Amino acid sequence: MGFFDGLLGARVNDFDTGSADNSIQLTRRHQQVSLTKQDAATGHLRVNLNWRMRTSDFDGTQRTSLLRHPFKALKPPEVLGHGQSMVNVDLDLGCLYELMDGTKGVVQPLGGYLGDVNAPPYIKLSGDDRFGSASGETMYVNLDHRDAIKRLLVFVYIYDQTPAFDRTHAVVTLYPSNGPRIEIGLDERHPQARSCAVVLIENVKGELLVRREVKFVYGFQGELDRLYGWGLQWGRGYKTKT
Repeated sequence: MGFFDGLLGARVNDFDTGSADNSIQLTRRHQQVSLTKQDAATGHLRVNLNWRMRTSDFDGTQRTSLLRHPFKALKPPEVLGHGQSMVNVDLDLGCLYELMDGTKGVVQPLGGYLGDVNAPPYIKLSGDDRFGSASGETMYVNLDHRDAIKRLLVFVYIYDQTPAFDRTHAVVTLYPSNGPRIEIGLDERHPQARSCAVVLIENVKGELLVRREVKFVYGFQGELDRLYGWGLQWGRGYKTKT
């Protein structure tokens, strides 16, 4: 279970996704990049969450196999694709938004608040990936309406109270319409955390800045709200069974 607030339905749209042969890694030392200075503050900004399970979750099985196959110890650890049969982990991508006119809300799978890319809040979530598929979860931000956007907080949370940030290799990647992609890894070990503020996109005097946050909290979206001063009212929400 988690918490939700938000508004607006959404239409199905075709999106331009942009492409890049290189990437920018946002780290503790290099925390910020300007989309405006990269001439990437227009078009659709694609935000993707992708994760895989670490094989360290299965150390018991690995130790048993090493007794029979000792040369496996020489191989580097693999990162396995996540499947429903392996472990019950459901990472979700969301975005708290604040527009220039004071409108605030959230786009996220929980509650079905998928947004709209051609009308406020100019953010559209493509769907809900519950089992860590290769494509992950994707959100689109229409930067052609950047003048209407004040700030966006992209976050990841774990549905169903299953703490697993220490058991997953998760990456949030931003694909601007122009220039290199921007990657933020969630590799810090916070075994009891259930939510993480990943990246803040702010309109500062007409310049769109992307800043790495990677702040883990032990509650849900309401705690992220309090941390960043959004001031929304939150209620309990559930997903339908698949």
